Amino acid sequence: MNVVEKIIAGDVRTAARLIREIEDEHPETRKTLQKLHTHTGNAYVIGITGAPGVGKSTLVDQMIYHLRKQNKSVGVIAVDPTSPFSGGALLGDRVRMQRHSLDKDVFIRSLAARCHAGGLSASTQSVIDVLDAMGKDIIIVETVGVGQGEIDVVKSAHTTIVVVIPGMGDEIQAFKAGILEVGQIFLINKSDRAGAVQTLENLKAMIALNQHKLSAEGWVPPVLMAEAVHNKGVAELLQTAEDHRRHVDALSLECKYRHNREKAAAQFSAMIKDRLVEDVLKQLSATRRYQQAVDAIAQGAKDPYSACDDLLSAILRISLEKEE
Repeated sequence: MNVVEKIIAGDVRTAARLIREIEDEHPETRKTLQKLHTHTGNAYVIGITGAPGVGKSTLVDQMIYHLRKQNKSVGVIAVDPTSPFSGGALLGDRVRMQRHSLDKDVFIRSLAARCHAGGLSASTQSVIDVLDAMGKDIIIVETVGVGQGEIDVVKSAHTTIVVVIPGMGDEIQAFKAGILEVGQIFLINKSDRAGAVQTLENLKAMIALNQHKLSAEGWVPPVLMAEAVHNKGVAELLQTAEDHRRHVDALSLECKYRHNREKAAAQFSAMIKDRLVEDVLKQLSATRRYQQAVDAIAQGAKDPYSACDDLLSAILRISLEKEE
């Protein structure tokens, strides 16, 4: 069988090898992904995001446990911080899920963020497609620890769960724009800590103030409490995620189309941006003009702002002259 057939058949080694090649940006992988795309669209993608230390990995581990009890096959993509030395993932998230490593119906993969802003790796959507084509029922995407504005997970997930813990900020912090505006479900983990009730009230107040944005599809995000390390509240969280899935399925065709189109536009724009930056920068860095500009900046003869403007203006002028 070829690579596509093996992945559709659920071959773990072939999938792992393809994901490795996707991360290494092998040009051949694009053709494989093109052929796999017609076999995607069946998995349900759940995004788990939140600041570092809120217990995302422990929560995902417990979610896998409950989903396997329901006989669901599960794929997990854990985006880890990038090592400044090797450029690879530190694998901290994957270590916390070791008890599922021998389960043939669970596929766990760590990806290095590689300084990609937004909480995800640039290759995350491609890896989601691979796991989807493998036949996984549920795909959980755990972002690297993120801040207020890093919300790329919403482009890839059907249901986004924002995880917080008590004591991470006052009332004003809860109302900040950014990550707290993208969740379909809010989860207060480590809810046995002091301040859990206050955090619950803060989040509910934030949702009430932004209800015109948050409930555009008629869904008001619930706020749940959990203690993932003790397996408390995880089953209720999964049931709420299923409720959100049913809610989206029940939307009118017009609302569904608008929802799907927004996601498609976000993913497509991100793909174009990444490809343009990668290709243009690769071509630019090989030119004499680029090297001369770098030398001028390094020698202090020119500031980087002027050098950037001059280089891009020259290239655009040359391109226009060629067209004429």
